[in-house]
Amino acid sequence: MTSKPAETLAVQDFNQRGAAAAPVRKYYGETLLALAKADPRIVCLTADLTLPTETDLFRDALPERFLQVGIAEANMIGIAGGMARSGEIPFVHSFCVFATRRCYDQIAMQVAYPKANVKIVGVIPGLTTLLGVSHQAIDDIALMRALPNMTVIEPSGPGEVPAAVRAAAAHDGPVYLRLKRADGTEQVPAVSEEAMPIGRVRILRAPGEGLLLACGMMVEQALLAAERLATEGIHVGVVDVPTLKPIDPEIAVLARSARTVITAENHSIIGGLGSAVAELLMDSGVRCGFARVGVRDVFAEGGTTPYLFERYGLTAEAIVRAYRRARETASA
Repeated sequence: MTSKPAETLAVQDFNQRGAAAAPVRKYYGETLLALAKADPRIVCLTADLTLPTETDLFRDALPERFLQVGIAEANMIGIAGGMARSGEIPFVHSFCVFATRRCYDQIAMQVAYPKANVKIVGVIPGLTTLLGVSHQAIDDIALMRALPNMTVIEPSGPGEVPAAVRAAAAHDGPVYLRLKRADGTEQVPAVSEEAMPIGRVRILRAPGEGLLLACGMMVEQALLAAERLATEGIHVGVVDVPTLKPIDPEIAVLARSARTVITAENHSIIGGLGSAVAELLMDSGVRCGFARVGVRDVFAEGGTTPYLFERYGLTAEAIVRAYRRARETASA
């Protein structure tokens, strides 16, 4: 049986979520193209995933600076490393799992080690695909955090994507940008005009007795959890952590006055946001109730995002339950 190209499967996955019926704004593609028009050093590479990575806008407007390398992520990284050494700023694109795990050695030796100015852009983070384990990126943050010189950014939603792309482009050095593209299922977001300083958190809800720290799609769930806890008379702060590396030391300052701290991420609880915060709090001598919400060291099955989030505990209710348990433990 002849296998279908990755781009065909990706488009089918996208269409099955019901998003093809209405136009969807390409927040990432628009921003990258605008930056490239202003800076001739920016070039675009993709591994057979032009449409899912929104790089069709770049391809059509600046074809001379667009490279389609096919299903060859390791080669794509090598090409990008060479282009960066020549003074260009390559943005390379694939699914999160393929942009990291499939070509990890090449990233380490040809991007991270020489501090090459390459921007690695992954889409389909965590449990956001029907295609199952082979396409689910639950370890990509852990992998990229482990690399010296690598910066890791994950915006909380489509409205924050432009700021994240601008931050990645302005940073001199390797960046892994983890994106959940708009697919038409979410409410139309307000596009943030604020800058996204690398290594800084955003306080979305003033700290109370506890603190919820979240990244990516889990920021929305953390805000919902805070509202539910408030109905019980429990007031907690909510903090968006768009930079997973370097982690903001301000988190430790905020946590010192918190009775309980919860992290929430669309990623394994091992090596991602939860691990980064735990390391920071321990290094800083902060003592508090603590729990991590995320994928619990298992491989997931395929399914819709709402189904997978419910099945694997990536919901507001899961955050509320984790907070209650950690609060009780801290009080014992």
